[in-house]
Amino acid sequence: QVQLVESGGGLVQPGGSLKLDCAAAGSIFSINDMGWYRQAPGKQRELVAEITRSSSTNYEDSVKGRFTISRDDAKNTVYLQMNSLKPEDTAVYYCHAVVVVKDNNRMRGFWGQGTLVTVSS
Repeated sequence: QVQLVESGGGLVQPGGSLKLDCAAAGSIFSINDMGWYRQAPGKQRELVAEITRSSSTNYEDSVKGRFTISRDDAKNTVYLQMNSLKPEDTAVYYCHAVVVVKDNNRMRGFWGQGTLVTVSS
């Protein structure tokens, strides 16, 4: 029905930057909230940042001032610009979108497959 495809992960040195993209495709009528989550080894998945359809944003405290979430509704894409990266930001990052599915006009949450971000010297 709906697929979310992330890109942009990789290895970066502390203090560096990365930008993650997540494009949604498939049977999409509209997209409501979009967000980025992360899961570090041995830890639970946690919300990093989220953005509403009206572009209101919310950030996890440890990333405030360093990460910026944005969206392009024409492209069904959400972005996460990550600056001043720290080793503790190392995790698999997942995007999430709340989609109104075209086939049945029902709202459902979808997850991407995840992209690994490693911050290390």
